[in-house]
Amino acid sequence: MENNKPIIYFICTGNSCRSQMAEGFGKKYANEDFAIYSAGIEAHGLNPKAVISMKEVGIDISNQTSDIIDDQLLNNAMYAITLCGDAEERCPYTPPHVKRLHWGLPDPAKATGTEEEIMAVFRHVRDQIDKLVYDLLQEIRQENTNNDK
Repeated sequence: MENNKPIIYFICTGNSCRSQMAEGFGKKYANEDFAIYSAGIEAHGLNPKAVISMKEVGIDISNQTSDIIDDQLLNNAMYAITLCGDAEERCPYTPPHVKRLHWGLPDPAKATGTEEEIMAVFRHVRDQIDKLVYDLLQEIRQENTNNDK
């Protein structure tokens, strides 16, 4: 854990696409305010199309790793956010102080069609995650500002 920064933990089934994108956007928007991690119920490896779609918006996630949920990180998180129904159902118990959110997004890895049609799904999901992560971090910062008054 990074110097007792509040932890935001993005969780998906295989930690290959959606949670990896969320981690990338989280690191972009968190500045030094939060420790951002992602993990999966299983580790399926980083999806190359997720890497490509993120590079298109200037974020390099190619060095991120596909990891299985770390109970210590999960239990010390400020937020645990699931990005698919399977992870929401199978995510381990979290203590009451961990705020659980669920963003039910389609799995771009299951997209079918031409290469361009598949990449369009990756881009669409990426853009949804971008907005969700940005809005969440802004909301947390606003809450912290209000609590400091």
